[in-house]
Parts: sequence; C-alpha cells; structure tokens
Amino acid sequence: MSDDSRKIPTHELTYARLRDMILFGVLAPGQPVTIQGLTADLDAGMTPVREAIRRLAAEGALLPQGNRRVTVPKLTLADLEQVAFARLTIEPHLAERAAAAVTPELIARLEALDAQVDAAIAAGSVQDYLQSNHAFHFALYEAAGAGVLLDMARSLWLRFGPSLRVVTSEAGAASLPDSHKEALGALRAGDAAAVGLAMQRDITQGIEHVRAGLLHGKI
Repeated sequence: MSDDSRKIPTHELTYARLRDMILFGVLAPGQPVTIQGLTADLDAGMTPVREAIRRLAAEGALLPQGNRRVTVPKLTLADLEQVAFARLTIEPHLAERAAAAVTPELIARLEALDAQVDAAIAAGSVQDYLQSNHAFHFALYEAAGAGVLLDMARSLWLRFGPSLRVVTSEAGAASLPDSHKEALGALRAGDAAAVGLAMQRDITQGIEHVRAGLLHGKI
C-alpha cells in the first residue's frame, strides 16, 4: 500500500477540523460564520466544507442560517438538562466497561494525558485543557468497545463543548473539573464501579459550570 493510499481523505480532514473548531470553542455559540470564511479558515474547497457542515448540522452541532451562513447553536437550560442526563447515563457506563478491559498500556496513556491536563491547568491554558481533557475521556471510552455509545458520547460533547469553553474562559483553568486521578486510581485497583463514579463526578462538575453560566447570562 502506498503512502498516498493511506492518507485521510480531504473531506474527512475538513470534517475533523471543523468539528474541533466547534468542540473546543473556536466558534462561539451564536457566532455566525460564512461558508466562504470557513473555506479560508480550514484551507479547504467549497465541496468538502459544505459536506462537513451538512454532517455537523445533522449532529446538532451547527445551525444553517441562510445567506450561506451557519452558527453554533446556543445551549438552553432545557437543552443542558437533556445533555446532562444523556452524558451522565452513557459516559460512566463507558468508563466502567473500559475498566473491565484495562491494560497497562491504557493506564500509561491515560497517565500521560492527565499530566497534560495538569500542565494546562497550571499554565492557565483553557484551550490546552479542553483538548487534553477530551483526549483523556475518549481514550478511556474507546477502550470500552461500545461503538454505538461512543458515537452518542461524541455527539453530546459537540453540543456541550462550545458552552464549556465560554464558562471556563471566564472562570479560569484552575476552576476546571479534574477527577482523573480518582479514575486512574480506581483503574489501577480494578474497581470498575469506582471508575464510573469518578467520571460521573468529573462530568457533573463541568455541567454545573455550564449551568451557572447559563443562569448568569454568560453564555
């Protein structure tokens, strides 16, 4: 197989880049952007950008506005309650399933990612925190071997991430949720239920940050 045949297709790269712009808050909730502007930001052609927008709109992460504009939907309190219910149902279960299949390699990877989370918090870097926190969660969840639930979790983070970026930028990185060390300790002990509880606490902290932001009109 040649190197060219192993390259990720342009439309998938464009989708991944636009997804990350939404997930990590580069595009703020309610901020309208033009399709032409996105082609420049993504350094991609109109066709892959339109395809990425179509896919992300279907996932509820983008809202077409007409006049060739799109926006990241603003999260409402009613939306948040649904996202919270789904995240707190799905993600601790994924964590417990992953704990049942834990390997030394997975623990080492999670430790390295947690160190990146700590470094981001110490540096006050919200962007680095969001990226390393996401990487930690999904490195754990991917080990669960539950593709349907994993897809659901990814979709929920797309709806939640932009609002989390807003409130964490206001509050500062030191206030961000981080129950990863509890989860790692439970993984090492082989306690799947405790892993699920640690991730539940971590998720709940993030949800409460966003809920407070919504109630105080910061999002």
